[in-house]
Amino acid sequence: MHKAVKEWCAQMGKRRFSGMEVTLMVLFLLMAVTTVTLIALYFTREPEAAKEDPDITPEVFVPQCPNIPLSHRVDCFPDAGASKQKCEQRGCCWSPLDERNVPWCFFPVNHGYTADSVNKPSASVMTATLKRMDAPSLFGADVKELSLHAEMQTNKRLRFKISDANKKRFEVPHEHIAGLNIDPTGNIGDVLEITNKPFGLSVIRKETKKVLFDTTMAPLVFADQYLQLSAKLPSHNIYGLGEHVHQNYRLDTNWRTWPIFTRDAFPNGGTHNLYGHYPFFLCLEDESGKSFGVFLMNSNAMEVVLQPAPAVTYRTIGGVLDFYILFGDTPEQVVQEFQELIGRPVIPPYWSLGFQLSRWNYTSLAEVKATVERNRATKMPYDIQYTDIDYMEDKKDFTYDKVKFSELPQFADYLHEKGQRYILILDPAIATSKRVGNTPYEAYDRGTAKNAWVFESDGKTPLLGEVWPGETVFPDYTSQACIDWWVDEYERFSREIKHDALWIDMNEVANFKKGSINGCADNNLNYPPYTPKVLDEVMYSKTLCMDAKQAWGNHYDVHSLYGYSMVLATEQALQRVFGENRTLMLTRSSFPGVGKYSGHWLGDNGANWNDIKWAIPGMLEFGLFGVPYIGADICGFFDEPSEELCRRWMQVGAFYPFSRNHNAEGYKPQDPAAFGPDSLLVATSKHYLEIRYTLLPYLYTLFYKAHTTGETVVRPVMHEFFSDRNTWSVDRQFLWGRNLLITPVLDPGVEWLQAYIPDAVWYNYESMERLADRKTQVNMHLPADKLGLHIRGGAILPTQRPNVTTTYSRLNPMGLIIALDDNGQAAGELFWDDGDTRATVETGKHIHYAFSVVNRKLTMHVNHAGYQDPNNLKFDDIVILGEPHRPTSVSVTHVKSSGNTTTNVTDANIQHNGGKQVLTLQGLGLALGDTYIVAWELDPVDEAYQRFNCHPEENADEAKCKARGCIWEQSTVTGVPWCYFPTDYGYTVSNSQETLSGMRVDISRNMRYRSSNRPGSPDINNLRVEIIYHKSDMLQFKIWDPATERYEVPVELSVPPTPDIDENSRLYKVEITHNPFGIQVYRKSTGTKIWDSSVPGFTFSDMFIQVSTRLASENVYGFGETEHPTYRHNLDFHTWGMFSKDQPPGYKMNCYGVHPFYMGLEDTTDAHGVLLLNSNAMDVTFQPTPALTYRTLGGILDFYMVLGPTPESVVQQYTELIGRPVLPAYWSLGFQLCRYGYANDKEISDLYRDMKNAGIPYDVQYGDIDYMERQLDFLLNPAFDGLPALVDTMREEGMRFIFILDPAISGNETQPYPAFERGVAADVFIKWPKELSDEIVWGKVWPDYPNVTVNESLDWDTQVKLYRAFAAFPDFFRDTTAAWWRQEIQDFYDKTMKFDGLWIDMNEPASFVHGTVGEKCLGNPLLENPPYMPPLESKERGLNHKTLCMNSEQILPSGKRVKHYDVHNLYGWSHTKPTYDALLNVTGKRGIVVTRSTYPSSGKWAGHWLGDNFAAWDQLEKSIIGMMEFSLFGIPYTGADICGFFNPSEYDLCLRWMQLGAFYPYSRNHNGKGNPRQDPVAWDERFANVSRDVLNIRYTLLPYLYTLMYEAHVKGSTVVRPLLHEFVDDKNTYGVYKQFLWGPAFLITPALAKGVTSVDGYVPDARWYDYHTAKDVGVRRQTLTMNTPLDHINLHIRGGYIIPWQKAERNTVLSRKNKLGLIVALSDSGTAQGSLFWDDGEGIDTVKKAEYLLTSFSAQSNTLTNQVTHNGLLPADKLTLGVVKVWGAGSVQFTHATLTKADGSQHPLKPQHNLDTQELIIDATTLSVPVDQGFTLTWKTAA
Repeated sequence: MHKAVKEWCAQMGKRRFSGMEVTLMVLFLLMAVTTVTLIALYFTREPEAAKEDPDITPEVFVPQCPNIPLSHRVDCFPDAGASKQKCEQRGCCWSPLDERNVPWCFFPVNHGYTADSVNKPSASVMTATLKRMDAPSLFGADVKELSLHAEMQTNKRLRFKISDANKKRFEVPHEHIAGLNIDPTGNIGDVLEITNKPFGLSVIRKETKKVLFDTTMAPLVFADQYLQLSAKLPSHNIYGLGEHVHQNYRLDTNWRTWPIFTRDAFPNGGTHNLYGHYPFFLCLEDESGKSFGVFLMNSNAMEVVLQPAPAVTYRTIGGVLDFYILFGDTPEQVVQEFQELIGRPVIPPYWSLGFQLSRWNYTSLAEVKATVERNRATKMPYDIQYTDIDYMEDKKDFTYDKVKFSELPQFADYLHEKGQRYILILDPAIATSKRVGNTPYEAYDRGTAKNAWVFESDGKTPLLGEVWPGETVFPDYTSQACIDWWVDEYERFSREIKHDALWIDMNEVANFKKGSINGCADNNLNYPPYTPKVLDEVMYSKTLCMDAKQAWGNHYDVHSLYGYSMVLATEQALQRVFGENRTLMLTRSSFPGVGKYSGHWLGDNGANWNDIKWAIPGMLEFGLFGVPYIGADICGFFDEPSEELCRRWMQVGAFYPFSRNHNAEGYKPQDPAAFGPDSLLVATSKHYLEIRYTLLPYLYTLFYKAHTTGETVVRPVMHEFFSDRNTWSVDRQFLWGRNLLITPVLDPGVEWLQAYIPDAVWYNYESMERLADRKTQVNMHLPADKLGLHIRGGAILPTQRPNVTTTYSRLNPMGLIIALDDNGQAAGELFWDDGDTRATVETGKHIHYAFSVVNRKLTMHVNHAGYQDPNNLKFDDIVILGEPHRPTSVSVTHVKSSGNTTTNVTDANIQHNGGKQVLTLQGLGLALGDTYIVAWELDPVDEAYQRFNCHPEENADEAKCKARGCIWEQSTVTGVPWCYFPTDYGYTVSNSQETLSGMRVDISRNMRYRSSNRPGSPDINNLRVEIIYHKSDMLQFKIWDPATERYEVPVELSVPPTPDIDENSRLYKVEITHNPFGIQVYRKSTGTKIWDSSVPGFTFSDMFIQVSTRLASENVYGFGETEHPTYRHNLDFHTWGMFSKDQPPGYKMNCYGVHPFYMGLEDTTDAHGVLLLNSNAMDVTFQPTPALTYRTLGGILDFYMVLGPTPESVVQQYTELIGRPVLPAYWSLGFQLCRYGYANDKEISDLYRDMKNAGIPYDVQYGDIDYMERQLDFLLNPAFDGLPALVDTMREEGMRFIFILDPAISGNETQPYPAFERGVAADVFIKWPKELSDEIVWGKVWPDYPNVTVNESLDWDTQVKLYRAFAAFPDFFRDTTAAWWRQEIQDFYDKTMKFDGLWIDMNEPASFVHGTVGEKCLGNPLLENPPYMPPLESKERGLNHKTLCMNSEQILPSGKRVKHYDVHNLYGWSHTKPTYDALLNVTGKRGIVVTRSTYPSSGKWAGHWLGDNFAAWDQLEKSIIGMMEFSLFGIPYTGADICGFFNPSEYDLCLRWMQLGAFYPYSRNHNGKGNPRQDPVAWDERFANVSRDVLNIRYTLLPYLYTLMYEAHVKGSTVVRPLLHEFVDDKNTYGVYKQFLWGPAFLITPALAKGVTSVDGYVPDARWYDYHTAKDVGVRRQTLTMNTPLDHINLHIRGGYIIPWQKAERNTVLSRKNKLGLIVALSDSGTAQGSLFWDDGEGIDTVKKAEYLLTSFSAQSNTLTNQVTHNGLLPADKLTLGVVKVWGAGSVQFTHATLTKADGSQHPLKPQHNLDTQELIIDATTLSVPVDQGFTLTWKTAA
């Protein structure tokens, strides 16, 4: 009834009425209203039955309103006027808030539909019937039963459609989609899940199970004119939906509503609907790049709401819900899928990529030509001229103004003469009026005859409106009759006015009247129950009535398809007119699929700074929508631009795909030349248009890619760099394809702007230089004439020399710009055809090139050659960016089927700019259409060795490499990394200050590169560097994070209190490089660069630090503790891990100690040393560059460098820094015996007896853990009850005893165990951090549980599990722990057993379980398995393998709490000093401590043995290497387990080892449990005799060895000394490691291989005497073959040295009582010198107390002189002179000798002179000459 009244009123409104008639009508209306009201009350009154029966109640809908988060509320009252009452009438939830964005009225959970009959008729299809739940209606006419049909159309596309199950509704008749061939694939159940009640569906990504589109968040609403669907989305990264002005590319999800309904409106930045209809968005899920698109195929008016959940709600007022979900692994893939669905874009004609000029109302053709001419005169590239509607007669389509544009028919020819094109405009609206002179308007008449128009609701009467020509009709392009008319009219017009392409406008469809000249009827089409928030909120505003009729349906349904249908019709017209020519169409109104035929411009913008900005999001969105030919009106359509605005717009507009300057009537001209031919605007416009034209082959190829694959042309930065969150919102910059970054200035008065440089290599297009930045904001300088333009590394861009039009530029030579990426690689392609013919891709009439550069080889491969360019184009110039080296040669290979030909490029055509790293190849003349290979060659080895490894982990591949921003390039050179750093990867200097004593530098990470890409270890972007000139020969450089405190090594070093400020005295100078940051240290005397870290790859992250340096030479020694196969390092890409571990020596297995120190020997024979004071797990890599790379897992970089200049002075300076070595007790230089596996004390007693009986020198006996009860520290095993008495006896006879102590203390004792109990009381054990637990971190080591019997036949892990007790580890950093440890040792000494030294083992610390008992470490798992693992033994098990959890907490003496992760390598170090202090305190003697785990400065307190070696021949030479390295490390008291610890030894091996071991400073025979004895008396008499003989030599030379130990203690000199330390000028010594020296004078050349009877030994450049014969060997500086029978070791004394000696005895107590002899080995000049240090041998601090003798001996001119330097000896320790042996005395008989004492008295002596050996022996024994007093001894011949 209401509808009838309204219609009656409308009809009556067309006539005038009398007063009486009006009165009657009013009365009638009142009666009608009353009647309606009464009827309504009748039907809504409460039923009588309800009143009568209280048990019957009506069913009232109760909304279920759970606590829905605000962000998840879906509006139930989108229309105006919401109130609580109205909300509840809709069955919805009401909850008002203090803000209006969030819905107050929102859906409950019991609205919507239920899903019945869910079926899967096939694997790819799912169907369901949906039944509406009982609930109130929002707008009425709800559809009770719906049909759901879903199918996986491809593996990347899901479609689901919800429609009326019983009634056909309007669906979009899409031209392309209707013709798709569907290939159902996959199981739809993998991607779609249905929720039945209320109905909802969830779209799921199959691979990740992530829910992408979840409609269960709100009910489905499906009424006749109101359809609503909401879906939860996985992220806020939503792009698309149009057409609007989105001020940002990423859409705002804070309750934004976007109406979609085509409309002629100004794009002024509001949220209103504009020209196109695009219900499509892309959602980027996360940094993985995985994305999806959602397209709703619906053309009705709609709105889309984005809310913070994040979620999307669609409200459309007709049609069906026809959704397509498009899956992609990247945003680009989503766009490609969308375009495959709707139709991929057309390739525009080549000329349409040129610059274009237009304006509305030039006023006349003369003005148009004047514009053309003035712009031609500037020589600016310019291809196309437009005319707007002003060319028409009275703005009528298919006419022209024959007065003002009389020559228009010839205008196209005028342009063509100069290679330009002409485009004109047509609007859809056709005037109904006649033409000038009242002549017929034939186009209108013919259209009327064909019923070509849109009709009113009656379907018969043409709807009349008003547009530019006045009253108009509107063609119905959905009608075939209209299409035929349009094609015919256009063909007629094209014969009259020649032109090249067509621009169609006003096709939203625009109407200046609301609906029609007659208005619109009041019905549910023109006034639907709900009107989306379209502009004006009236459906027919500025367009047609919605009830108008078209062939496709009501205008209500097809309004937004008007422009789309016009495009389809126009395409037919263009094909009719232009035939095979491609031509161009440009449309204002669009719908998905338009891009298949047309381009688009962004509409009637304004000349303001907002619109220049907002154009970029607009272009990016149309890239998503499949319309890549897109651009904004340059300089603005409305209003007048300032010169600055237009200049900046011309710059950026030069890179719009559609590049047109266009403005409106009534404003000043804004074509470039209008600003003056010499203006800055013209100059910069011309400059950037020339760049555009240069790059048109690249742009054209991008359109080919869009046409064939759906790739975007103008591309968001996010599409390429989706893993970088910073790019997700970048929309003031854009890309051409993937390779050209455009950064315009978009604000007034700006010359410096913040621009984002994505994570890639980038080159400045104009300067060709590589940017230093990546993945960071930069402050880019873009003065008035500049725009930011950067080429991405990895790109190959085809180019062509530009000209003023594309007609002419296409005649010019082509070229390539190659921008090398981090890997030195690049790729690109070229599509080329005639630029104008249709379908050249489909017909094959084109050329396609694939370009690639790998390993400096450019391949120009023609994939397809179906076109021959008539201009015989050639590639002339190739520019290569990022090539640091000038090639040695360049070759060009022409690849032909008839055979390849290769020519070389002449030097004249090769240009290389080293500063910019640009290589230009000129005049190549490579024919377009042919395949070529262009190769440029460098020295391959030199180049490869410059690489620094970016992916030291295993399994590097290209993807992993590039993820770090590094270069992937394979190499044939063995060991060369395939993944390596770009040349400027690292840090750059931001600030520096230099003082007299050093430098302070601030550095920042080069953000152009990605992070080091180790999860959990974020890069530290800003660092501080401090360089301190401590001394003339020592400097320090330290790099740390100034913002956050980091762990630093608590090892105190000895540095001067004030730095050196005398620059002239310094041996070095230091320079800083800025990009990349590096430190360069030069030796001033030679200019040698001994440190140069200005190489790529410096990385400083939380848990991974890497720094590399070039080395001065290949001679590098040191780093440990690891078994090295040679003393001098092999630099052929070897990596050595360092992390203290209970690990027997093995190749590249990290062992017990950590020593990050090396000595470098320069080519000038100078030496230097470098310490990295860092205690974290680390590794070092050598490479042949030569170079060295450090990698450490924490802390800071703290380097100390000493300058030598000799190898020996390097060690002296180093030990001065870290602390001089301890002076061991004299007796500790004696031979020592030990084994693990003594069964009882009797075995030790018997061994002692047998050794005495054999007369074998022997000073020290050990007890290994078998002396302990159940391996518990400080408890004696009952089987060794007799040991204390035995020890007492042995000590009384001059022996010494050492017992072992491990750090781990058992915690499972059932009887009192004071060591543990007192330790707990003193809180000495390592615990977890308090925030995790207050418990001890338990391990398991040797101690067994009480009351168990160990079954040693079980496997090891089972034994550990069943028998090993929980063990606690003392934290030796703490003073309380040291006190506790000392007390336990004191108690053992006092109450159990005496001892003389301590052996501490298992202090890496070792544990038999990994981390802790149960192997579940608390806290951060990255500490156990860090992001980078050095190549450590069992690294796959983590850092806690065989040790403690890294998250265990230790407490430094300062009270600072630290992670074991940081101080693990210091555990043995921290254990050593408390042990040494306890030994001295308890015994009152010096003794000796021997430790297994060491760190720099451990030598201050202890010696070291080389660990649990194997009984194998290779261990002999490796023990020499180990000793020499520990000499470098400042631990001279060292040696290996003689005869081997593991495995049974063999006779010859053990005997040779006894010979070698006799000259270890620490000489101990030790073997493991379960192996046969291997002590000297365990074999046979011969073995015992040989052992005795060689040990007698050792004991004879102990005074010399002891003196060397003293010199190490006070000077830091080496004891075991490499030959190169003495003979540094002889480079033959640099690699010697099978021989060694004691000090400077005693050369040991052992036999090291099985079965040998001779050995080749190097004889350095000096006189050498055979120790056994005293004879001069007679050769030098050459290798000598020496006889080595099994009972012999080759020993030599160096001429020029005097060696003190004593007769050997069975122990040192006895030998020290003997006379002091001297071996005087004369040099070539008859001279020699030596010294003697002597004290009581065991007193504490005898040097410090001056209780010693130091005397020097010299021989010259047959005279030996003793000069006492210091005499503080106690009387009991004094020596007297014995036998003096003079070697090299000559062949003239000496017959007399005289000794002159200190008192001047002379005493004749009778010498013995062997003329054969030239040994002169003088025995002064009988004279009792005190050595602590001066004397001289002379010898004379008979004459």
